[in-house]
Amino acid sequence: MTEKIFEYKDDKDWYVGKLEGDGFRFSFSSAELDLIVTSLNNLLLNEDNHFKIALGVIKYSSPYRLIHFYLELINALENRSLKAVAHKGAVLVVEKEKVLFVHVPKGGVELSAFLDGAELDFGDTILIATRNEGKTKEFRQLFAKLGITVQNLNDYPDLPEVEETGMTFEGNARLKAETISRLTGKMVLADDSGLKVDALGGLPGVWSARFSGPDATDAKNNAKLLHELAMVFEPEDRSAQFHTTLVVAAPNKESLVVEADWEGYIGVEPRGENGFGYDPLFLVGHTGRTAAELSAEEKNAQSHRGQAVKKLMEVFPQWQHNL
Repeated sequence: MTEKIFEYKDDKDWYVGKLEGDGFRFSFSSAELDLIVTSLNNLLLNEDNHFKIALGVIKYSSPYRLIHFYLELINALENRSLKAVAHKGAVLVVEKEKVLFVHVPKGGVELSAFLDGAELDFGDTILIATRNEGKTKEFRQLFAKLGITVQNLNDYPDLPEVEETGMTFEGNARLKAETISRLTGKMVLADDSGLKVDALGGLPGVWSARFSGPDATDAKNNAKLLHELAMVFEPEDRSAQFHTTLVVAAPNKESLVVEADWEGYIGVEPRGENGFGYDPLFLVGHTGRTAAELSAEEKNAQSHRGQAVKKLMEVFPQWQHNL
């Protein structure tokens, strides 16, 4: 097996893992951590793989983070789809809607809270509040690696359209997510994304999709943008950002909000065949390439949506824990 180093690091937790064949090692001596990882090892790993994971723990604060990271190693080693789910103070390990392991903190959790009759949401499906297949395709590629199935509003043709009347990206995203969640009873992710051009005072902004008028198309919007910047000649004066605000809503739950920007410049002519919207005009950083010239993998790794989804995944478990 080709050696690969896995790492998770934030302000409170830092883990490093490696798949190898020369022993099962830890760099810590905590009884709690040893119990967690040994239990996962014995319950989940095939017997032949019991000594093929090396794990280093530099900083530790969260059982969820540790379990989530260790499951990544097991999934890579055995091609599985194990996931960690935070629920009412406990951490569940699930696979294909089966609970395989439950970790509770020292002192336990309240039984009445844990068994409150609510269905556990394992995050296997999320409804994206859009009918745009291009946007859905990007989210589907981003969520696929997390084992999450993505639906969009085309799967719910009877739902009414939610008019975007907000004056901010968050206002529009919140309106869509919370309205559709209330109508369907499902966990819903809505985004409002757009292009902010500094020379135009942040326009087209929340009006990006309809910048050229009520009958706007991508081609018309791009043509209008080039017209508006016709007298702006210096590249540094054509700076812009793709912005995304993501809102996740669930019934009777405070919504989760994350934001991200992708820095770049507006070119003088469209280039590239990939992407959609303003991608053919958006020069990524100082690369000289437009967003439409990037592969899907390249774009997802750095785009505003890719960055926002990464931020979302960092805070989503705790938000889900409080469902």
